[in-house]
Amino acid sequence: MEFTGGGRLEVRITGADVGRRVSVRYVTDSATREKFTDSVGVLTSWDDAVLLITRKGGDSVRIPESALVAGKVVPAAPARRRGPSATFPELARATARAWQPVESEALGEWTLRAADGFTRRANSVLPLGDPGLPVADALTHARAWYAARKLPAYVQTATGAEGTQELLCAELDRHGWRREVSAEVRIAALAPIADLDADVSAVHLSRTFDEAWLRRYQRFGEPGPAVRPVLASGPSVWFASVAGTGEIPAAIGRCVVDGRWAGFMAVEVAPDQRRRGLATSVMTALARRALDEGASAAWLQVETDNDGARALYDGMGFAPHHHYHHYRWVEA
Repeated sequence: MEFTGGGRLEVRITGADVGRRVSVRYVTDSATREKFTDSVGVLTSWDDAVLLITRKGGDSVRIPESALVAGKVVPAAPARRRGPSATFPELARATARAWQPVESEALGEWTLRAADGFTRRANSVLPLGDPGLPVADALTHARAWYAARKLPAYVQTATGAEGTQELLCAELDRHGWRREVSAEVRIAALAPIADLDADVSAVHLSRTFDEAWLRRYQRFGEPGPAVRPVLASGPSVWFASVAGTGEIPAAIGRCVVDGRWAGFMAVEVAPDQRRRGLATSVMTALARRALDEGASAAWLQVETDNDGARALYDGMGFAPHHHYHHYRWVEA
């Protein structure tokens, strides 16, 4: 916080700082003015004497102007020291290419994506720039586009990295969209994953997947028409499986190699086969194949409440890069 010469805290932000990263201290007990809270995030609006700050995880806090005790603009988050460097636009485009919709339409620099409802990622707006018209009008267009396909309208946004979309999150909140799910996008150097001391002898790699692989994959009940084309989409796609005691594999995984990036998805292990290192074996085998194709960096997505998977990825050297969120339009 900033102090004046007399040692007092000072507010050094104004409405002109909307869109910048700030640190504030504010009173949470207006009766005694003795309890304080600090918040760091992007100042996404300052309207009607209320500040809206969107934090790294995507959640927002509203602070009455009268409760401010101190505030200042702070530098962007420091560069991460582990794993590869990556800009948000580069990584966002790589993750999108690895999970492609069946149908898409450009709206300026936004992309409207649909895949018969199979996963939010393939059935949401990807906003990576200017839609070419006011945001409110773009959102209206998106709602109509998804309604015509009898699908709920989703927008995928991101927070927590330079160039991400805290301002758009605030706009979505303002226009009645509701955040339903959040996940971390994590990155790591690829070679250490390939060098893990894992038994890969039982891991079978293939360019295609079969019905048994699909039965282990748990993202749907009965596979609809979009499941196969979405899973098969991407620049260079590999599928991994470890045989189980029956027809269904004990473990599976999917990797998409795209230039320097290798993206890991659909890593699943049968409940009775967990804690035996099968997920590590699958990812190690896929990482070695991706290295052979010239990749050097890895990414994956993990929901914020999946503690087991996050612990596994921590051990492999994956570090959070940004959060992404899916906002859904909810009729009033």
